[in-house]
Amino acid sequence: MSLCDAFLKKIKYKESLNEYPTQVSEPHEYCTCCYATLPLQKGYDPSLPYWVCKGCGQMLINPKVESDIVWFCDGCGANMNFQPGFSEDCGVWKCTDCGYENKIDVSEIYLSEEEYQAEARNPYRGLSDEDVLSLSLYSDEENIDGRENVILVRSRESGEFFIKKLLTIYDKSIYSHLQEYPIPHMPHIVELYESKNSLIVIEKYIKGCTLEEILNDSVLSETQVIGIVKKICVILNELHNMPKPIIHRDIKPSNIIITPEKEVYLLDMNVAKWYDPEKTDDTKYMGTQYFAAPEQVGYGFSASSAKSDIYAVGMLMNVMLTGCFPKKKRASGDAWKVIERCISLDAEERYTAAELIEKLCEMEKKVSAV
Repeated sequence: MSLCDAFLKKIKYKESLNEYPTQVSEPHEYCTCCYATLPLQKGYDPSLPYWVCKGCGQMLINPKVESDIVWFCDGCGANMNFQPGFSEDCGVWKCTDCGYENKIDVSEIYLSEEEYQAEARNPYRGLSDEDVLSLSLYSDEENIDGRENVILVRSRESGEFFIKKLLTIYDKSIYSHLQEYPIPHMPHIVELYESKNSLIVIEKYIKGCTLEEILNDSVLSETQVIGIVKKICVILNELHNMPKPIIHRDIKPSNIIITPEKEVYLLDMNVAKWYDPEKTDDTKYMGTQYFAAPEQVGYGFSASSAKSDIYAVGMLMNVMLTGCFPKKKRASGDAWKVIERCISLDAEERYTAAELIEKLCEMEKKVSAV
């Protein structure tokens, strides 16, 4: 068996009558495993070829299915047993629902619903042999902050550390663009692989502490806040002034890293989007509660724009200075005047990144003069 076969098996499912007493002579009324009343389960119909009990997860096969193996289309997930002309010994079957050609191989079957569902969610499912071999050059070291989809990996060739991300929400075109045209002080994207279930991103590892970790210890001084926010705005100014602007849409403490050299990096582009001035609403509402601008969550007067990121920066400034969001505790003095304009409900009233940098420089001079 090749490395790819070992890593990514075809999705099929076997429920053997000899191993599981789930097939009876008439349509099920009760689950044979947990005795749940099946007709009360939403979506249940005694004519279905199979049913996964919502109580215990056991797969129950309809007695009308002659085979003890249930075959699913790898393309659309349709049950193929009832498709006219289907046979387990046909070798290859073209699904009548979607046209996908499925390899029918009894050596590639799953012995439990759990195994089938696990493979259905496998982030590496559908990768080519070449991609799998390329990914095998990185060894998984540990999950970052306990997140299963963000992994510290090490190159087997150089020993260098990288971050591997398994994304289910993403715009691949944004990652591809940033890979070709990297932005200073954002992690450089090294490799991209797209499976059936996810986008797998290999990016440079940035050593440091997240702003979230720093704020867990204490709030920051006005001088520190001005310095960090200025650097964030420099990054945003680059994104917002590209030929086709990119909106980050998830500015928050956990997405900002401060290195030991006090450099500031902006992370995580998985909910980023291209700015389209013709759109009046976002197709999908994305962002983090309280940091997301009103227009990101279905309110406001427009779709997400560069001004949406400025809203999040304003919220971030208040949290950095007070430890709280403005509705609980506001910053004081000139800082609040800047924050108040950043978080205006009317996006047009907010600063641009360049304007905010200029305003922060004015604040910095006043603070230094005191």
